[in-house]
Amino acid sequence: MDESGGQQQWLAERFEEHRGHLRAVAYRMLGSLTEAEDAVQETWLRLSRSGADGVENLGGWLTTVVGRVCLDILRSRKALREDPLETHVPEPVISREEGIDPEQEVLLADAVGLALLVVLETLAPAERLAFVLHDMFAVPFDDIAPIVERSPAATRQLASRARRRVQGTAAPDTDLPRQRKVVHAFLAASRDGDFDALLAVLDPDVLLRADGGAVSPNLSKVVRGARAVVEQALLFSRFALTSRPALVNGVPGVVAVREGRAFSVLGLTIADGRIVEINILADPERLAGVDVAAL
Repeated sequence: MDESGGQQQWLAERFEEHRGHLRAVAYRMLGSLTEAEDAVQETWLRLSRSGADGVENLGGWLTTVVGRVCLDILRSRKALREDPLETHVPEPVISREEGIDPEQEVLLADAVGLALLVVLETLAPAERLAFVLHDMFAVPFDDIAPIVERSPAATRQLASRARRRVQGTAAPDTDLPRQRKVVHAFLAASRDGDFDALLAVLDPDVLLRADGGAVSPNLSKVVRGARAVVEQALLFSRFALTSRPALVNGVPGVVAVREGRAFSVLGLTIADGRIVEINILADPERLAGVDVAAL
């Protein structure tokens, strides 16, 4: 192997050591597993082209590069977006009810639930970058500032504005068995059409968000309040009759299956024993990669 080939192999090995971390950064930035993988691959291409000469902290350098790539994707997405943002549900990480595999654990560290990703979707691209890199991955503002083309002080303000938005997100329960009991009660009440039992497991101010994507825009909706959400019981009954329990971004949720394929995923945020937020993804394009057989 010539010297350049040896250098490329060395770079590839060092990059693989950081791949899991980079995917975690990109997933928080983009809320899409597919786009996160694309961003990580683009980061590798930039490293392979430029090399690591003069780079003292390769992990830090790669983190800022993947952040820059994600920022470009977010800005492009914002310019092209056609679907209403309020009904957009990010792409969830789905795993077996029994537990999360090590690779997914890296993706979901710091309790990256769907509710948090939904809030991150509402941030301006530069705000999201500043918050994710600084608050979630401890990147100094001095390193983030050149990416967003702001001063460190202005970058700090971006993160502060984002933090205020994120702090309004309900703090979910951390007791998985308790959450499972709530999910099972919710599904049983939905299956039986028991409105009173549904009201009992819903927070009075519960928020329902459904995203059918470009294929099924008629399914997209936002519904607020327990009684209004209960009126969607027919929608829930379909979940109850064709569902498989799973972990959705690390917490108990449901995958509805039709003809061996996932046709919708229900993610729940549970706080104080009641459901405070329901996020339903029913976009076949973003669910195509769900391995139902592995659940």
